[in-house]
Amino acid sequence: MPDYLDDLRLAHVLADAADAATTDRFKALDLKVETKPDMTPVSEADRAAEELIRGHLQRARPRDAILGEEYGVEGTGPRRWVIDPIDGTKNYVRGVPVWATLISLMEASEGGYQPVVGVVSAPALGRRWWAAKGHGAFSGRSLTSASRMHVSRVAKLSDASFAYSSLSGWEEQGRLNGFLDLGREVWRTRAYGDFWPYMMVAEGSVDMCAEPELSLWDMAANAIIVTEAGGTFTGLDGRPGPHSGNAAASNGLLHDELLAYLNQRF
Repeated sequence: MPDYLDDLRLAHVLADAADAATTDRFKALDLKVETKPDMTPVSEADRAAEELIRGHLQRARPRDAILGEEYGVEGTGPRRWVIDPIDGTKNYVRGVPVWATLISLMEASEGGYQPVVGVVSAPALGRRWWAAKGHGAFSGRSLTSASRMHVSRVAKLSDASFAYSSLSGWEEQGRLNGFLDLGREVWRTRAYGDFWPYMMVAEGSVDMCAEPELSLWDMAANAIIVTEAGGTFTGLDGRPGPHSGNAAASNGLLHDELLAYLNQRF
C-alpha cells in the first residue's frame, strides 16, 4: 500500500502558502467580498488562496487532477486534490477566527474516489490537523512537532457532546424534530460550525457532529482525519466517506444512534 507521506508533506507546504495568503488579508479593511450565485460569500482571499494552491500543484503534481470550490475541476486521472481555500468564509469576512484551509488528496477506488491525505489548517486559531491513510491522525505546528489524535470512548448519549453548525438546514430538510430530540438526549450541544467540530471529534473533545448539506470540498479532508483518529465518518444515509452531500461523524460507538435520530422525519 502506498504510504502517501510525500503527498502529506506536499499538503503541508500547500497549507503553509495558503496560511500566509489568508492571514495577510484577514481583517483587512479593504477586503473585497462578493456574493456567488448560490448566495454564499466569496472573498478575494478565497480566490487568491485557491490560485496559489493550484499553482503549486501544477508544478509539483502535474499529472494529478484538482477540484476546488472556487474554480471547479481541472484535469483527470486516478488522483484528485480537493481544495476548500477558506472553509468558514462568513466567519473570515466578519473577523471571526474560526476558518481554515482544507486540502485533501483523493484516489480512485472501487467505491469511487476516497480521501487518502487530509490537512486542515486554521492559522487564526494557531491550529493544524492532518492524516494520511494508514498512518493515523495528528495535530500540531508541523510534521515534526505533533501529537497523535484519538476519538473519545464515550458510549452513552447522556454523556456525549454533540456539535453542529446551525438549525436552519435541519428544518429545511424536515429533520429538525429528530435533531432536537437528539439535543435533549445528549449531555451537551454546541454550534461550533464548519471544520472545527470534526477536528474536535478526532481529538476526542467532542463525541459526534453532523451537518445536513455540504459539498465534497467541505468534507474530504475532515473524513480522512476523523477515520484515521479511529472515528466514523458517513453521510446521513450511512454511506462511508464524503459523498452523500451531508455528513455525520462520531467516535464510532455512538454512530448508529446519531444517524437514527437525524433520520427521523415528521
